[in-house]
Amino acid sequence: MMVKKFVPCIYLYHRHAVKGLTDKSVVETDPFRLVKLYNEHNADELIVFDLSENDEEHEDALDMIREICQLAEMDVIGAGAVKRMEDVKKLLYAGCRRAILDYEKQSNIDATEEISLKFGREKILASYNDPGVLSQNKELLETYVSGLVLMNPHQIRETMEIIGLPFYVRIQNIALNKLMEIFAYENVCGVTGNTINDNYKEILTLKGLCRDNGIPVETLASAYRWEDFQKNSDGLVPVIIQDYRTLEVLMLAYMNEEAFSQTLRTGKMTYFSRSRQTLWVKGETSGHFQYVKSLSADCDMDTILARVSQVGAACHTGARSCFFNEITRKEYQEPENPLQVFQDVFDVIKDRKEHPREGSYTNYLFDKGIDKILKKLGEEATEIVIAAKNPGAGEVKYEISDFLYHMMVLMAEKNITWEEITTELANR
Repeated sequence: MMVKKFVPCIYLYHRHAVKGLTDKSVVETDPFRLVKLYNEHNADELIVFDLSENDEEHEDALDMIREICQLAEMDVIGAGAVKRMEDVKKLLYAGCRRAILDYEKQSNIDATEEISLKFGREKILASYNDPGVLSQNKELLETYVSGLVLMNPHQIRETMEIIGLPFYVRIQNIALNKLMEIFAYENVCGVTGNTINDNYKEILTLKGLCRDNGIPVETLASAYRWEDFQKNSDGLVPVIIQDYRTLEVLMLAYMNEEAFSQTLRTGKMTYFSRSRQTLWVKGETSGHFQYVKSLSADCDMDTILARVSQVGAACHTGARSCFFNEITRKEYQEPENPLQVFQDVFDVIKDRKEHPREGSYTNYLFDKGIDKILKKLGEEATEIVIAAKNPGAGEVKYEISDFLYHMMVLMAEKNITWEEITTELANR
C-alpha cells in the first residue's frame, strides 16, 4: 500500500485565504500564517489554488506563492489560473514541486503532452470532476501525468476502475473517522480539502490512528533503536544541530529516549533540558522551530548530528548560532566557500538597494532602472564571448565576474534570491 498524505490547501483570492473554489468568504487574511501552522502540525504537502481573475491579480498571487514555497517545510503543489504552458512554468519557477492541470478546461487537456515533455511527467497532476474525462483521455493521462486530484470523493471506485494512477481526494465536509475508509483504497495517495484545513491540528493524531490501522503514512523512521546509542552518565545523547542549507553549526543540546521518539514522531527537534529535567520542543515558545531534515550518528554511536531547517534564530539570545563567543583565533585565510561568496556579495548589493550610498556604482544602476541593468548585463555577456576567443583563461575569469555582479544586481532588482536559483538548478 502506498504512503498516504495529509494535504491542506490554501484558496488564494485577493491576497487572502478563502473558504473554497466557489465560496470566497475569507478564512484567513494572512495566508503565510496558515503555512506556518501547517508546518507546525505535520502536513505532508500543501496545495495552493490561485483564484485570481485577471493578469495583475495572477502576478500578485505568484509573488505570494513564491513566498509560500519559501516558508513551507513541505512540497507545494500549484493549481488554478493555469491556461497554458507559461502558467505551469511560472508555478514551477515560483517553487512549486508540481502543478495541477484542470481537466475541466479543454485547453489544459490539449496542452498536457507539450507541458509534460517540457517539465517532466513527475511535475504534472490533473484534476477532474467527471470520471468520464478519464475514459476519454486515459492514454494521455497514463503517459504524461504522474497523478490525479479527484474533486468528488463519491467517485473513488469509479476512478479506480478506469485508471491505475495514484490520486488525491478533495474532501470538503466529512467525519474524520471516514478518512480511514478513504485511505483504505489502494490508489488513494492523499486527502486534501477543507476537512483537512479545518482539522489541521489533528493531523499528528490522525497519522497515529492510521499507523494503528496498518495504513502507512509520512513519518520519520529510525534505522537504529535508542538502545543502540551510547549514552552519557545521565543517560543522554548529545545532539549537534546544523543548518541543512549552509551547514553552519547552530547549537548543542541533549536527548533522552522520549525526546528522540518525539522528534521522530513530530519531525520537530525535541530535547531534554538538564536544568529543568523536562522535555522541550525547540521553538515552542519563540516560534523558532527546527524541522528535521536528517539525523546521523557518529562512529561510536554516542553523538547525533541533526541537520535542520531553522526558523529564525537558534540561540535564545537572538543570534543565529549559539557559537559566537570567539575564544582565540590564529590569522589565516579561510578557503572560500563559493556559495557563501555569492551570498556575501549579494547581501552587499541588497544593502545598497535598501540603504543607498552616494557615489556607489550599484546605486547608480538601481537609480537608472531595469533598462540600464539589462543593457549592462548584455554588454558583459558579450564581453565573455569576446574574451573566450582569446588565448588564456584570465580575461574570461574577469569578464565572468563582471557578468555575475551585474546578474546579482538584476536578481536584487527582481527580488530573486540565490536560494531560489540553487533550488531551481537542483530540481533540474
